[in-house]
Amino acid sequence: MLSLYRTTLPTLCLTLILPCTVLAEDGKTPETTKDAAAVQRQPLAERSQEDALALERQVPKEEQQTLQAGSDNFLALWKPANSPSPHGVLVILAGAGETADWPKTVGPLRRKFPDAEWGTLSLSLPDLLTESPVARSESPAPAPEAADTSKAAPAKDTPADANANIAQATAPEAETPDAPGVAGGGASSDSTDAERIFARLDAAVAYAQQQNARSIVVIGNGSGAYWATRYLSERQPAQVQKLVLVAAQTPSKAEHSLDSLTPSLKVPTADFYYSDQEQARQAARQRLQASKRLKDSNYRQVALTAMPGNRTAEQEQLFRRIRGWLSPSQVD
Repeated sequence: MLSLYRTTLPTLCLTLILPCTVLAEDGKTPETTKDAAAVQRQPLAERSQEDALALERQVPKEEQQTLQAGSDNFLALWKPANSPSPHGVLVILAGAGETADWPKTVGPLRRKFPDAEWGTLSLSLPDLLTESPVARSESPAPAPEAADTSKAAPAKDTPADANANIAQATAPEAETPDAPGVAGGGASSDSTDAERIFARLDAAVAYAQQQNARSIVVIGNGSGAYWATRYLSERQPAQVQKLVLVAAQTPSKAEHSLDSLTPSLKVPTADFYYSDQEQARQAARQRLQASKRLKDSNYRQVALTAMPGNRTAEQEQLFRRIRGWLSPSQVD
């Protein structure tokens, strides 16, 4: 009996310990495996959504408007004109990486113009596929390293082309030019970005109409100026009467250049740029030259002077220049 006990006990212990050892080697337990799977399934929030949540905590509730663009909801900031008979509404589109209350250009303009008898509605861009450094789709898992078979005996029952078939079946799909968000998919990514941005601008213009705006003007800042120009060029909304570009920038992966878009716009367009910045000055010169090639162009340029160290004065200069172009009678 003692002999049987000595033989059975080690076997029983080994049976209990072995499953725990396997899980420990994998570094996983059933609970952690489930938790990890749940975490992987949760999509990451867009940066623009995180910025919107931050604005909701900072901006007064009465200025916040949730608008719908297709299946997406986004935050816009609304300030009515301080006048019984306002001139209209300015729809201000921030540039990439900026919020609807960005401290340069966007925020100052949206707060200053209500006292100049203009309502303001500011909004940000969604996260852009063309600006993403890495594709959003999951990368395929790396193929396991091939084992050294130089000394291994060939399997008797394996066909000669079996390994080739397995490699072909498990290889990641090749990237195609039409795949959005991946290398080579620039055209599709650009179209996707444009549709999302145009949907936001459509919603903003519709909201401005609901405020019985006599006139609707779109103001684009930075790369927002590019997308505002694309919007008016491709959609040609009859509700928008004017376009204002501020420090316009063409995204690096854009399909079109600003100098090919601005001259042919049907609405009066004012291009405000900082003349003391060499790159901005050269780009503005190209846009001006392109406008001169067309007859009856509605395009006009206004040079500004940067004021390093005095942002308040710089923003006041911008506000007064835009106000003067929109309403010449208001010039002090």
